[in-house]
Amino acid sequence: MISRRRFTQVFAAGVAATSLAACSSNAPAAAPPAAPDLRAGSGEHTALGPIKWIDAGDVTMAYAEFGPATGQPVLLLHGWPYDGHSYVDVAPLLAAEGYRVLVPFLRGYGATTFRSAQTVRNGQQSAVAADVVAFMDALKIDKAILGGFDWGARTADVIAVLWPQRCKAIVAVSGYIITNLEATQRPLAPAAELGWWYQYYFATERGRAGYRANRHDFNKLIWKNASPLWTFDDATYDRSAAAFDNPDHVEIVVHNYRWRLSLAPGEPRFDEYERKLATAPPISVPSITIGSDFDGAAKDGKSYRDKYVGKYAHRILDGIGHNVPQEAPRPFAKAIIDADRL
Repeated sequence: MISRRRFTQVFAAGVAATSLAACSSNAPAAAPPAAPDLRAGSGEHTALGPIKWIDAGDVTMAYAEFGPATGQPVLLLHGWPYDGHSYVDVAPLLAAEGYRVLVPFLRGYGATTFRSAQTVRNGQQSAVAADVVAFMDALKIDKAILGGFDWGARTADVIAVLWPQRCKAIVAVSGYIITNLEATQRPLAPAAELGWWYQYYFATERGRAGYRANRHDFNKLIWKNASPLWTFDDATYDRSAAAFDNPDHVEIVVHNYRWRLSLAPGEPRFDEYERKLATAPPISVPSITIGSDFDGAAKDGKSYRDKYVGKYAHRILDGIGHNVPQEAPRPFAKAIIDADRL
């Protein structure tokens, strides 16, 4: 996904830079090898177990659940192009510590469906976040620990801003990545723009058709570029790729990236949320951010440190790519536990 090393060199102004930072390609290949303990436990599990469903706002949300029903709730949120299997090794670790772990499939993924054919297939950040809050409401969860990467990290950040009372703590890979529509209109240097090739592809009707026809191979290419040192096998990828067969997947993904370039409108019912998010408000809930090789020069977290004004810690994972929870499940699970204790 985006080459954050090139990105931050050109566009280092904290909020403007990090608002663009979720899922781009051309991740640097020359990264140091991962320490053996970082990948320990990766691939130990292959199944999320029984999938459940619950009506949650606009969608009937599919989700997996682990651990005791009375445990502290933890919501683990995936990104694009991934699915709930990113947490297939993390969830059992947290359940063993007594947490009630919920792994929802976001709108457009897996068995999550829209409740009405008339609902706009909207991928904007506040719509995705509203689904997660509705999911918590449906399960009568007042407050949870939220963890995520890519769209999932953005969603955790958004909820921490708009509904801080619902967050006991958050863990956000790549830090503060709330989208700022004004910032996304500012051009980058050519080398940085190259990392966004797929975003411009999605801006065309050819791109929509191409993604619909080739999303299995398309997303596998993104996986490889985003995590060049992760030697996942075909079976691992195929378990997640099944989630891309959702009938709304293409429309949600295309709308997300077109909306981020102001090429597609959001829904007026979310305008108030987006106006607040556009001010780049700080996050006050206890937070741990994680930087990986995918983040390039932003790995150290300095560009967004001032956006987290509550109890805070930052972790750096060398040799790990974008899909942090699946590549390094134990460090990610530890970050959730430590965030709970901040």
